[in-house]
Amino acid sequence: MGHPLVGRSLGERRDGLAEVPADAAEIPVVRRVRREVAERLTRATRAHESATGAVMSVAEREATTRRLITDALDGYATEEMNAGRAPLRPDAESRVGRAVADMLLGAGGLQPLLNDERVEEIHANGFDQVFVRYTDGSRVQVAPIADSDADMVALIRRLAADAGRAETGGESGEERRWDRASPVLNLALADGSRLHAIMSVTRRPALSIRRHHYIKVTLADLEQLGTVNPVLREFFAAAVRVRLNTLVAGRTGAGKTTLLRAFASVIEPGERIVTIEDTYELALDADKTLHPDVVPLQSREANVEGEGAIDMSMLFRSGLRMSPDRVIVGEVRGHEVIPMLNAMSQGNDGSLGTIHASSSAGVFRKLALYAAQSPERLDPATTNLLVAESVHLVVHLGLTDNGRRVVTSVREVVDADGLSVASNEVFRPDRGGRAVPAAPPSTGLLSTLAGAGFDPRLLDEARTAPGGGWTS
Repeated sequence: MGHPLVGRSLGERRDGLAEVPADAAEIPVVRRVRREVAERLTRATRAHESATGAVMSVAEREATTRRLITDALDGYATEEMNAGRAPLRPDAESRVGRAVADMLLGAGGLQPLLNDERVEEIHANGFDQVFVRYTDGSRVQVAPIADSDADMVALIRRLAADAGRAETGGESGEERRWDRASPVLNLALADGSRLHAIMSVTRRPALSIRRHHYIKVTLADLEQLGTVNPVLREFFAAAVRVRLNTLVAGRTGAGKTTLLRAFASVIEPGERIVTIEDTYELALDADKTLHPDVVPLQSREANVEGEGAIDMSMLFRSGLRMSPDRVIVGEVRGHEVIPMLNAMSQGNDGSLGTIHASSSAGVFRKLALYAAQSPERLDPATTNLLVAESVHLVVHLGLTDNGRRVVTSVREVVDADGLSVASNEVFRPDRGGRAVPAAPPSTGLLSTLAGAGFDPRLLDEARTAPGGGWTS
């Protein structure tokens, strides 16, 4: 498999340092060792199951695989010396062993990219047309992630199987099909990255991976990153404490999920949280100290017989029966909008969610469109009334000219007026796209936030300060 041993375009890392050996002779060794270890591993797992009557555990499989890699490398070295050829140098042998382990235990040709903290997005249009976007916004074509499209499909299927086992904590997790009958695949990798793959309806299999670098993040962290300023940090912290229902909007990759996690960091540990997602991404249940009582729910597509589908709308109704203190929706994208808004208007205050929208004002149009397409077929006027009764704040995220993710706008929902939702844009984008104080919040909102520790004078100070409260 020609992956970790083949360099990025031009054979170098983006920082100019050699990432892989120039000697392409290592690649055939990787393929040979991988094939040999895979065959021996198959025999070993079958022998284990025959002897014990149980499937080899993940830990046993990993230990066996690494032992077999060592044995195979030792055998290769002996064979080379017997033939009068020099064996691999220690550094080369280490690279070969690591590459084989990545293929059999990790993410194969994707593993070096997943190991690179600078990588933000990975897109593969077939095994050899691979493009990476880095955290600095640059985008380059990199080395193939497999030897062929068939190998790429096999790799993704193995990742799907591993993800299914990881979700249940066992050996036989939820089956994740990816074939002509089920050509679309969505899953979360072990590091929290979100993978989407599609086949059959494309000329070649295609893969997209979006990575989340900030699984555990606070509003203070986002201030350091420049996403919020001190005024917004205090404003949002108070809004979460007083349980304002908030929707976070923005384009793909704007940082909506990260901001949602930062909001959740303000929630008291004693609160019971239900998260509802298309693919596990929020990972609030990973921190048992901050969030000890979390029920993560994930939608499910129908099986090959067309049965067993569980959509987010169904999950929302089920989640409300679990007596949550708060419901957090990873992304509102369809007719789950009706049960979500109903839940918010009926006492589940403090709920949070994200939605794709190009502006804070555009959120209201998007909600109306989703409601019109739902089974209830709500008309715009009714939807707007429901929004006014349910949503307290809308936060919009965008990108500045230099690629920095920032909060651009915050709207306070005030009322509904027929075909529109009345709102105050409390923070609006300045010339650089960063949110600065605009219309004064309503007296009720300001009083509510002040009761949770927000100092209203911060808004006045930001209005008169250079940069509108942004220090850089």
